[in-house]
Amino acid sequence: MKESVLDVLRYLFENVIVADSEEERDRDELRAELAEAGFSEAEIGRAFEWLDALIEDRPAVEGAPASAAQRVLSAQERARLSTEAWGSLLKLEQVGVLDAPRREMVLDRVAALDGEALEARDLKWVVLLVLFAQPDQEAACSYLENQVFEAPPVLH
Repeated sequence: MKESVLDVLRYLFENVIVADSEEERDRDELRAELAEAGFSEAEIGRAFEWLDALIEDRPAVEGAPASAAQRVLSAQERARLSTEAWGSLLKLEQVGVLDAPRREMVLDRVAALDGEALEARDLKWVVLLVLFAQPDQEAACSYLENQVFEAPPVLH
């Protein structure tokens, strides 16, 4: 099974975070469930490290002013995002789903993932996870959930 940290994070979001939003579960229990679902211990550990870093970064954006400056990607950031994914990120900022500080959190979390450049759909997952970890982002999360979970169009 080809797995990545993003696959573990998707599984956690779809099967644990959303399904059990009222129920607190400890990490050992979650680790056991993820292992049972077929994820390796290494990827599970990296996914929890990714989430811990996301939560630790939260205070950095609270109260930070929004910026109207144009963002230019570094060479490393360009290597991590497809052109379509970068366009999707810009669109999310333009429609008000993301502000500049949260965009930077998304770019930081993208850099923390390994593998090839993310496509737009994978980037939306990262954005959803970042927003879900932020207070007062219910409307933005709802918007993103509709985009992430909606079925792709059938091409004839």
